[in-house]
Amino acid sequence: MGKSTIAANLAIALAKRGARVGLMDADIYGPNLPRMMGVNTPPPVAAGKIIPLEAHGVKVISLGFLIERDQPAIWRGPIVMKIIVQFLSDVAWGQLDYLVVDMPPGTGDAQLSLVQSTHVHGAVIVTTPQDVATGDALRGVKMFQRVNVPVLGIVENMSHYECPHCGAESQIFGEGGGNRLASEVKLPVLAHVPLDPRIVGGGDKGRPIVIAHPESPAARALFELADKVAESVRAYVPA
Repeated sequence: MGKSTIAANLAIALAKRGARVGLMDADIYGPNLPRMMGVNTPPPVAAGKIIPLEAHGVKVISLGFLIERDQPAIWRGPIVMKIIVQFLSDVAWGQLDYLVVDMPPGTGDAQLSLVQSTHVHGAVIVTTPQDVATGDALRGVKMFQRVNVPVLGIVENMSHYECPHCGAESQIFGEGGGNRLASEVKLPVLAHVPLDPRIVGGGDKGRPIVIAHPESPAARALFELADKVAESVRAYVPA
């Protein structure tokens, strides 16, 4: 559903707005952020703390920095929990305005470990338009609500494809799923991010679309997402 793509571009967009941003890869079984952010070296350690790598103005930590690219993470829940706790407590994040956490699919150990280990100010639910995806996203909404984490809203990724030649829109993956989900759970739609082949190409090359093509419709949607997330977080966090 593109959660890592949204997380990476959201973090960079927030940093471009002047915020101090960290990006934590909690997808232990499929850490994609090293490739997407264009950094992949073992992080240094100083004074007993892991120093996060930096890319595009964002501090980044991922298990992908610590294991070989082809090494499968065949671990049970307690180890996943330990890694997430370590990323929160043993990384020298410094002073941050936002820590964006890229979560794995589902409602399992990683999600529960995160909310049990730190105070989460808000969750953003990413879906695609088709009903099979919004069903998974609905369970994510309900899980965060059950553990008292504010759900800021819904992002519909791959919302539509806009022909670069004629401007016509095509709903390749269906239509309206994000809006229907938002209506069902009474949450706002934070962004409709269009399908753009440059998103995939930029992610593979370590240059997310908000960096590589900041004037594209997809990048504009992601910058608007960053503004709405910042506004929503301010509403939940006392000044």
